[in-house]
Amino acid sequence: MIKQSAGEPTLIQGGMGVGVSDWKLARAVSILGQLGVVSGTGINTVMIRRLQDGDKGGHVRRALSAFPDVDQSEEILKTYFLEYGRFPGQAYRLCPMPSLKPSLQFQRTSMVAAFVEVYLAKEGHSGMVGMNLLEKGVLSNLPILYGAMLAGVDYILMGAGIPKEIPGVLDQLSNHREAALRVMVSGAKDSETRIYFDPKAFLLSAQLGPLTRPKFLAIVSSATLAAHLVRKSTGKVDGLVIEGPSAGGHNAPPRGPMTLNEDGEPVYGAKDIADIDAIRELGLPFWLAGSFATHQMLQEALQQGATGVQVGTAFAFCQESGLDRELKETVIRERILDTASSSRKTFTDPLASPTGFPFKVIQIAGSLSEQREYESRERRCDLGYLRQPVEGND
Repeated sequence: MIKQSAGEPTLIQGGMGVGVSDWKLARAVSILGQLGVVSGTGINTVMIRRLQDGDKGGHVRRALSAFPDVDQSEEILKTYFLEYGRFPGQAYRLCPMPSLKPSLQFQRTSMVAAFVEVYLAKEGHSGMVGMNLLEKGVLSNLPILYGAMLAGVDYILMGAGIPKEIPGVLDQLSNHREAALRVMVSGAKDSETRIYFDPKAFLLSAQLGPLTRPKFLAIVSSATLAAHLVRKSTGKVDGLVIEGPSAGGHNAPPRGPMTLNEDGEPVYGAKDIADIDAIRELGLPFWLAGSFATHQMLQEALQQGATGVQVGTAFAFCQESGLDRELKETVIRERILDTASSSRKTFTDPLASPTGFPFKVIQIAGSLSEQREYESRERRCDLGYLRQPVEGND
């Protein structure tokens, strides 16, 4: 049994990409007394595709029935639910794309989808549930945060950027007030651009009362960034997750000029190792991540003053995760039998993610990790979560 410290979880289950850290995984971890985390990235698409595949088990519909505004949940059912699922070859109906002036449908669907995921993760127990988001997903994050808070999310975790405005946003949304986030616009020469979300446009906030403001954990890779967030954020930072270069998913780029090894991976050095002494002096709870998924490494983290550890990959390949079952079994089988050659190792790809952050990729035959498969797939931006606004001469 893992011992908890001062009401905080010792173990955080990583908030891995779209549909991997789903409500089933988060719920299983939370029931055991630790912090289960759902991924909020692309959550509107996740929900509407579940509905279009028939909502096996009726879980989405059950959560929709608990949403505070029945008219909005019924509108989503009317728009996306297919009782018998899609017929073979039928394309999914898409959610509107995020933009600087998002449609009401996009905001509503994002808000309700976040509510659904957190509601299902928290259903039937009293454990803690968190939601992980990318700071780079700024065009989607405001309605998602509000929807998660409507469902009582306990923690918000965010990395892949400098999320210094998120604590203040949580303060605003907890009181149903309009919130805004700065959006980086390439080529912009004038004043800053902001995106807005007003809860009053969707719900009768007076009937709901104030919401509980979730704790905010910033995911960072250095003591410098951690100190900056603690001092410069628009509200309270409640804790830190310190990710090393070996952590799965997105990694912070190496400090200094990008240098690649002979395999084409970024080279990390001593400057990329977080100064734990400096982080400890900030006086906040912190968790260590990146190759900490053993009892021995947990004990090492605790000895360094950490509250605990965050673990991702081990959870991604467990039974409850949303990762494709055949894919999980293939990876596990290769690792157990030690059949993975050096050409099929986990690769830190400097180009795989449109965020510009290096990204961990497992080499699997027949997947987009193979250059031939990647080049054969038509490039089409029909979801738009990581689109970059650009200001031109016109």
